[in-house]
Amino acid sequence: MEPQFWHERWQQDQIGFHQGEINPYLKQYLPGLELAAGSRIFVPLCGKSRDLLWLAEQGLEVIGVELSPIAVEAFFRENGLDHERSQQGSLERWQGDRVTIFCGDYFQFGAGHLSGVAAVYDRASLIALPPAMRRDYVAHLRVLLPATTPGLLITMDYPADTMSGPPFAVSDGEVRSLYADGFDLELLEEVDALAANPQFLVRGLPALHERVYRFRRL
Repeated sequence: MEPQFWHERWQQDQIGFHQGEINPYLKQYLPGLELAAGSRIFVPLCGKSRDLLWLAEQGLEVIGVELSPIAVEAFFRENGLDHERSQQGSLERWQGDRVTIFCGDYFQFGAGHLSGVAAVYDRASLIALPPAMRRDYVAHLRVLLPATTPGLLITMDYPADTMSGPPFAVSDGEVRSLYADGFDLELLEEVDALAANPQFLVRGLPALHERVYRFRRL
């Protein structure tokens, strides 16, 4: 999947993956990460998610990385947030109060951008990537994170031959394989989510499960 795919999605406002509400699993399971006030939390492939604001409201310092400048600009404009912009290598840094988003390629994002990071939140990153890119995504995350860093991961799973992603189906077995090297992984919850997501019923899905994991960088 080339970067142009995502640029075109944002240009054409084809952003069905964007959630207007705060993710309920985030609200439920963030306390389990036991983060101190002022801790830094990393949100990869963040789009213009309102989860960023909610995390900041919990007293956390939020660091996101997002490929699309349309998404980054929309986040600050739609939420009325002042910000400063600066260039850091191939990435453009948009810094607001408690929320900083680096605009550019996730794979160009380095550990230096995450100094002092205390946690990770992935709701829409792993499931946004086709199978060929997922292992590279997790491998880069392993490089970025210092030892003992905890995180929350939310995935979707459905019969893969019934819908072309994104969002892509990611099975429990694949998640365990991807995070087997360098991470401790725990399944917190699995939910039959089809009835609560009628947009996927319309797309012909016969089944849909959401899973929430807690992981820790070893």
